[in-house]
Amino acid sequence: MIGEQYKHKAITDQILKAFYTVYNILGYGFLEKVYQNAMALELRKIGLDVVPQAPIQVFYGGHVVGEYFADLLVDNAVIVELKSVRTLSAEHEAQLLNYLKATRYEVGLLLNFGPKPQVKRKAYDNERKGDLSWVGVE
Repeated sequence: MIGEQYKHKAITDQILKAFYTVYNILGYGFLEKVYQNAMALELRKIGLDVVPQAPIQVFYGGHVVGEYFADLLVDNAVIVELKSVRTLSAEHEAQLLNYLKATRYEVGLLLNFGPKPQVKRKAYDNERKGDLSWVGVE
């Protein structure tokens, strides 16, 4: 709907500001780990809680079927996946969307430190996930 606010917009706006700050300083060509460290510093500097390489359980049918490590988990609300590739692909986007579908998190950002900065925002409402008792969401 026009004028409707995105979920966790205040947090994602701050993450995007930090992304462009880091991109403008470091540019293109480093490994993802360098950008992850810089993003964590920048996000903490502006007062956000950041967990690099946050372990996140993936559920299927109420059972843990795997675990992955999010590049950054910000304010225990937004998954941030970082890339340092020429351009984002559909596979990168699908991966982030699948993380959102299979976890309690609803919002994710895919940030590419490529030749040109790229941003993709993905959301998957918990209401669409059915019974969430298996992931600790009420």
